[in-house]
Amino acid sequence: MLDLSETELAALLLSLKIAAWSTLLSCPPAIFAGWLLARFQFTGKALVDGLIHLPLVLPPIVPGYLLLLLFGNNGWIGHWLHEQFGISLAFNWKGAVLASMVMAFPLIVRSVRLSVAAIDLRLENAARTLGASPLWVFLSITLPLAAPGILVGSLLGFSRSLGEFGATITFVGNIEGETRTLPLAIYTATQMPGGDEQASRLVLLSLALALSALAVSEFLNRKLHLKTAE
Repeated sequence: MLDLSETELAALLLSLKIAAWSTLLSCPPAIFAGWLLARFQFTGKALVDGLIHLPLVLPPIVPGYLLLLLFGNNGWIGHWLHEQFGISLAFNWKGAVLASMVMAFPLIVRSVRLSVAAIDLRLENAARTLGASPLWVFLSITLPLAAPGILVGSLLGFSRSLGEFGATITFVGNIEGETRTLPLAIYTATQMPGGDEQASRLVLLSLALALSALAVSEFLNRKLHLKTAE
């Protein structure tokens, strides 16, 4: 078993905290966006789709810099939030959550979209002909049938948040105990003389977390598929 120092344990717990909040806050809008893209045709759909998936193809430092411009204490939105509500997102763990959300959001949306697109429209149409409202159709048919995709997307988003580095270090920095997540702790260890042993421990820990998330995702996905097939 890995013998983690207090600093390493703090980085682990902070990573889990940020990833959990990022996934929790990303899921509702991601489910809506995935459903919208799967079910509707509208003007500007290609643009919306492209903007949602842009973080996947941009260097992570670019979204981080844009977040700093928008949500930094002197940014367009960040200045207003700080002045009106005393909310500061730059250089603290809440900003790390926002950076992780931006990077994980496209993965969740993509998974939800594919899952919703695979649902037989005749099931939804049958419910409507029986008098079900659009909201009830979504809650009672679409959402349960899309559950495997939502679950997979959530776990992918969680894993992506655990591994987030570029946008986080650009937007919130590398502050021990505040924004230094596992990836940033690994980076810090590699920059210190004699830090190879610490970096190796943290790399092994990151690998274990990633493999665990994938294993849980596969297990729950099979369970949900079996349940929906009954």
